[in-house]
Amino acid sequence: MEEEKKYKKLAIESTHNSLGAKMVSYAGYQMPIQYDGVTVEHLAVRNNVGVFDVSHMGEFNIKGPDSLAFLQLVTSNDVSKLSVGGVQYSCLPNYNGGIVDDLLVYCLGDLDYLLVVNASNILKDWEWLQKNKTLFNVEIINSSDKISLFAIQGPNSASAIQSLTEIDLNELSYYTFEIGNFAGIADVIISATGYTGSGGYEIYVLNEFAELAWKNIFEAGSSLGIKPIGLGARDTLRLEMGFCLYGNEINDSTSPLEAGLGWITKFNKDFINSSNLKYKKETGVSKKLVAFELIDRGVPRQNYLIVDDSGKEIGVVTSGTMSPSLGKAIGMGYVKVENSSKSSEVFIMVRNKPLLAKIVSLPFWKK
Repeated sequence: MEEEKKYKKLAIESTHNSLGAKMVSYAGYQMPIQYDGVTVEHLAVRNNVGVFDVSHMGEFNIKGPDSLAFLQLVTSNDVSKLSVGGVQYSCLPNYNGGIVDDLLVYCLGDLDYLLVVNASNILKDWEWLQKNKTLFNVEIINSSDKISLFAIQGPNSASAIQSLTEIDLNELSYYTFEIGNFAGIADVIISATGYTGSGGYEIYVLNEFAELAWKNIFEAGSSLGIKPIGLGARDTLRLEMGFCLYGNEINDSTSPLEAGLGWITKFNKDFINSSNLKYKKETGVSKKLVAFELIDRGVPRQNYLIVDDSGKEIGVVTSGTMSPSLGKAIGMGYVKVENSSKSSEVFIMVRNKPLLAKIVSLPFWKK
């Protein structure tokens, strides 16, 4: 008999089960994919407030005299621009022009940083950082299994949870954070970040306080109708904003320049593979990530082919869905640069049938 696969446990897995969550295996965990349905949860975040348990994400603490120099080497963005309380979106470039992972860099203090990485890449990222730290006096601590992460997202997020902290949440600007008391718990990172485009906060607590934090969040937001939200809606929300998802829009072989991430690729410093990426920027890339809306009826999905009006293959879909906010089918994908102009018409091959689509600007959903 085949041995049953063992999963890591979310600190509040039993709570999700008691809420009737549909659980799926993802990144070594049983994760809530939905509670009341993806569309209902999606619109709750767009119009009100919802809470995601994203404790599967990875966290690495980076400390030591060479921590800034080390991060300048391994990340594409300019970490020297970060001051205490700041957050930076970045990526870990590899030596082949691709991306090891995308991540957030938190500046906790002088030469004290927190990296937040994708759940499915924790081991890969850990090994990559260890491989590249040999010349640096730096300590890397994997705190992933000790931390729970809750994302409170939506336009009513501040109103829902302000009573839980003395930090003025409305004064916390986008991509900044403070550390303070939250929900009766000390030393909580409260970060004005998220993956939905509807505003909100991400709350980092130790696992032993996760149940208390979740309970108090829902009690504080009950009068507003705060809802638990699964990973299904997280994906449709991020896609409406055109946010890249590792494994879809970006991976070990996609360039940050191809993915529209030139804005986090700073050539005022040397980082892994920077000379080759700079050359690519100067000479131009051959493919480009674009956004499209379907004109014909259908739903695009990952790996569907993109063709021109003659039926010639010009690219591939990386993500697609029926947008709950817009009521239309949307997607992203890579196409040849010559086919990437805004308002250009392309065709998505859905069940061997070419469906007309139009290339559009991001984000799909505008506040």
